[in-house]
Amino acid sequence: MNQPNANRDLHREKNLLTVAYALQAASLALGFTYVLAAIIGHLMRASVAGTWLDSHRRWQLRTFWFSLLWGVLGAATALWGIGYFILIADLMWIIYRIVQGWAALSRNQPVDSQPAQTQ
Repeated sequence: MNQPNANRDLHREKNLLTVAYALQAASLALGFTYVLAAIIGHLMRASVAGTWLDSHRRWQLRTFWFSLLWGVLGAATALWGIGYFILIADLMWIIYRIVQGWAALSRNQPVDSQPAQTQ
């Protein structure tokens, strides 16, 4: 991990990522806010590089780009019926990604790490 970034206060960046998750969630009703969340992710590249927050930025951007890909594929194949199943799966996947990411962010954990198991 990049040492200078590891020791600084990341409160502002965490708040921006929280806003991005909220925009992704709002997009389920509004649509256009999904693009705003992706723009935030792209603009935050340098500010979170080398920190645990970078995993959230990557998570949000991958959610955006892959859901866009599956959304286009689903829309293109909707005429044959299979597209509706693709679109439903895409929607469920988006919801899963928002919930998982936001929950990890609220626990101050990278999104790709699992909580420790207690025995």
